Amino acid sequence: MQLSASIFKAYDIRGVVPSTLDVAVAEALGRAFGSAARAAGEKTVAVGRDGRLSGPSLAQALIQGLVATGVEVIDVGAVTTPMLYFAAHTLCTSGIQVTGSHNPKDYNGFKMVLAGRAIYGDEIQALRRVMEAGSATLAAGGSVRSVDVLPAYVQRIVGDIRLARPMKIVVDSGNGIAGASAPGIFRALGCEVTELFSEVDGNFPNHHPDPSKPDNLKDLIAALQQGDAELGLAFDGDGDRLGIVTKDGQNIFPDRQMQLFAQDVLSRVPGGTIIYDVKCSQRLGPAIEAAGGVAMIYKTGHSLIKAKMKELDSPLGGEMSGHIFFKERWFGFDDGTYAGCRLLEILSKSPDANAVLNGLPTSFSTPELNVQCKEGEPHGLVETLVKSARFDAPAKVSTIDGLRVDWPDGFGLIRASNTTPVLVMRFEGQTDAALHRIQDMMLALLKTVKPDATLAEAAH
Repeated sequence: MQLSASIFKAYDIRGVVPSTLDVAVAEALGRAFGSAARAAGEKTVAVGRDGRLSGPSLAQALIQGLVATGVEVIDVGAVTTPMLYFAAHTLCTSGIQVTGSHNPKDYNGFKMVLAGRAIYGDEIQALRRVMEAGSATLAAGGSVRSVDVLPAYVQRIVGDIRLARPMKIVVDSGNGIAGASAPGIFRALGCEVTELFSEVDGNFPNHHPDPSKPDNLKDLIAALQQGDAELGLAFDGDGDRLGIVTKDGQNIFPDRQMQLFAQDVLSRVPGGTIIYDVKCSQRLGPAIEAAGGVAMIYKTGHSLIKAKMKELDSPLGGEMSGHIFFKERWFGFDDGTYAGCRLLEILSKSPDANAVLNGLPTSFSTPELNVQCKEGEPHGLVETLVKSARFDAPAKVSTIDGLRVDWPDGFGLIRASNTTPVLVMRFEGQTDAALHRIQDMMLALLKTVKPDATLAEAAH
């Protein structure tokens, strides 16, 4: 079949429905994935979908393709991506979530777990080749059964989390799929919950479900100012990322959240290795070490971080994008609801949750910035920079994922995105002056290889 190459991303498959992704693509993927699952000795695949309008038809076609290869499909219906991961850890070991994540409403896609691993890179390209060639191995004996995974998921979380006191919170699900489960789970923990936009609606009529964009937090900030809740939580469209807003409207970015989570986890796993991506604050490493842990900076990408955590038996990992991975007391997958519960458990021990959050070390920093490039251009530019750039001491250079340069008072990052044809940049300074110095220096460096580079805030 003719496929659009652009839908096969580094960590998932994603495209616009129906122009680059439709039911025929979904069915072909089902056949290709089913064949790969059978080859790996897997007999069962869980399938879930988020709240997007194209979800039901794509999930149905995907299931049809899987069944044609002889696998048993467990249809878990409309769930968050973490609930699909939960099914693929408790009911079976493989699964596919039909989700467009935080992309615009006409997008959809597939996140995949095969034999207990989030697949990425070459494995996704291998599925593409089978789909294009129509070379899936078909077999009789396939079947479908429906399972409601929510009761077991709620029970597992409620059995794990203990709040020291009841808390009043506002939860903004942005009409994404988390609205169907997260508020109820927080109530089950003993929270008083004010809900914003919990009704699942793939038109996203109020604001887009992407808490990494400050514009999408305005309603949550307003609700906190008007009511007596002490904290605000916001979820992305498929529920695997969490946004946190304080009573006074401060957005606690994921690299600051990680300082708090690392201190907590390391109190029970002394000496543990905590993994975080190259976009995170310079202040995170020292905070991990001060809490008795080993800090490890690694490549961006949820599949890559999960694989590294497995390799090192790491109890906790996190990304600046908002994916937080708890292995200690949990399964190691990213889950916005569970991360929210762990946050409340920590904060409930203090009479003033906002003082704890606002007390976390912070810096002057830019949001993620992007430089638009031609398809295939970003990786070449970064390779050239890595080869040619020279920095004098005390600068420290890391090339694990692009070019990150750390000075005593801040850092600059230039890396190639694995999902879209852009350069990703981020700058941080311990003072405003340091931030501007580093940003100017890194931009001047970039312009030596791309004179027409213009910066824009990441569109995620």
